[in-house]
Amino acid sequence: MTIGRLIEGRDAAVLTCSTDTTVSDAVAMLAEHRIGALPVTEGDMLAGIFSERDVVYRLREFGPAVLSRTVGEVMTAPAVTVEPETTVLAALSLMTRRRIRHLPVMREGAMIGFVSIGDLVKQRIDQIEREAEAMRSYIQMA
Repeated sequence: MTIGRLIEGRDAAVLTCSTDTTVSDAVAMLAEHRIGALPVTEGDMLAGIFSERDVVYRLREFGPAVLSRTVGEVMTAPAVTVEPETTVLAALSLMTRRRIRHLPVMREGAMIGFVSIGDLVKQRIDQIEREAEAMRSYIQMA
């Protein structure tokens, strides 16, 4: 299965923040929506990713003053991205190698989706369960 197929049924817009959003406001968005990361935009372009890890690392580096900084100062950039044609297994491999948990999905320079490692693991588990059920059915009919 491809990432494009995984996200094609989604109709909700991807929640983002801009580079000039304060860290405090971005943290509030993460908490309110119970998510671990936000794509960061500058105009129409993807500028980076702001995640819980960025908060922890920068809190250690700058102390509580980090909350008044902008996301553009503390985000992870450039963002590691995938295309819709990327397979779920390739995306999982990339996330494992890079030790990341979120990937913007890009087409022709525009972000068309955002996936988490949880999205990909859920898809793999669903696929494995379908295959196991097919095997059980085949064995019962034999």
